[in-house]
Amino acid sequence: MTTTSIDRDEFPHLDRLIYLNHAAVAPWPRSVAVAVSEFAEQNALYGAQHYPRWLGTEITLRQRLAQLINAPSPDDIALLKNTSEALSVVAYGIDWQPGDNIVTSDQEFPSNRIVWESLKQFGVELREVDLNSAATPEAALIQQVDANTRLLTISSIQYASGLKMALAPLGRHCRANGIYFCVDAIQSLGAIPFDAQAIEADFVMADGHKWMLAPEGLALFYCRAGLRDRLKLHQYGWHMVEALGDYDSKAWCVAKNARRFECGSPNMVAIHALNAAMGLILGVEVETIEKQLLQRSEHLMQIINDHPRLTLLTPMEPGRYGGIVTFHVEGVEQQKLYQQLMADGVICAQRGGGVRFSPHFYTPLTQLEQAFEKVGRFID
Repeated sequence: MTTTSIDRDEFPHLDRLIYLNHAAVAPWPRSVAVAVSEFAEQNALYGAQHYPRWLGTEITLRQRLAQLINAPSPDDIALLKNTSEALSVVAYGIDWQPGDNIVTSDQEFPSNRIVWESLKQFGVELREVDLNSAATPEAALIQQVDANTRLLTISSIQYASGLKMALAPLGRHCRANGIYFCVDAIQSLGAIPFDAQAIEADFVMADGHKWMLAPEGLALFYCRAGLRDRLKLHQYGWHMVEALGDYDSKAWCVAKNARRFECGSPNMVAIHALNAAMGLILGVEVETIEKQLLQRSEHLMQIINDHPRLTLLTPMEPGRYGGIVTFHVEGVEQQKLYQQLMADGVICAQRGGGVRFSPHFYTPLTQLEQAFEKVGRFID
């Protein structure tokens, strides 16, 4: 798929901005904005009259998210507020013992660090591994695993450097050794094919507001079916019971499916939005999106490597990058460069000691070149 006139109509911000910040918060496609607008109009005119129809949209969304990550069933998908909540469900669901340890990397976003650090109160050690300390990042992580390791947690793609992890070897090692494998997939889902079964993941979580092109406030949480009842629950409410909708009965039990992790009312606005976004992404096909996205990343890398004062901070090795490309400009303050680019309509981020560009599959190649023309003007 290329950026045709039809595609541009789906992304109206292209006429106003060079948007290279999908790794932070993505602009909504027109179809997502329309879904939110139509839902708001229905609510304003009819209240909850069409709630059964809304529940149908929720069912469709769970089906689409299960397809996105190759979950065995939509019953494996919970809809939580954000990645941090999903990570907290895992962290405070496991029955930790003093002396247990968790292995992770030294490059994680705070969401995938703080929650594990908080377990120190239970005598749990967090081992933050230098990913450059062995022949491969995966080997570096595995070398820090021992008999007391209960969980290995990693981001599928590192938010600052853009390093893409090889998840399957980590999953195999964890499964073979009885270690939980947790993947923060927020920098992959919607942009890079993801197969929770192939990588033998136990837990997967991701917000919808980055590469999935949806609003903040709704996240996917996948828990392997055999592990659901091993996670101790800390939130209870009407929505997480097996007999959903039976408000008169005093007896209740926890839902057998992943809805057990959803204690209260769903975020129906975000459900309609994320469902529309999933329709777009699955309609294009993630494999096609990946092909277009990697073309854009490679174009960015070529421009950076051709400039004498730019240093690429993202790995160039095939298979080691996704949609994030981070670079450093010699002899300038990165903060000032970032601020100037933002003022010039190049929406980006300052991460990892440099400036981070994160286009999506639909971003015109000409806009990438225009962004670096602005970088060049700042340097000059």
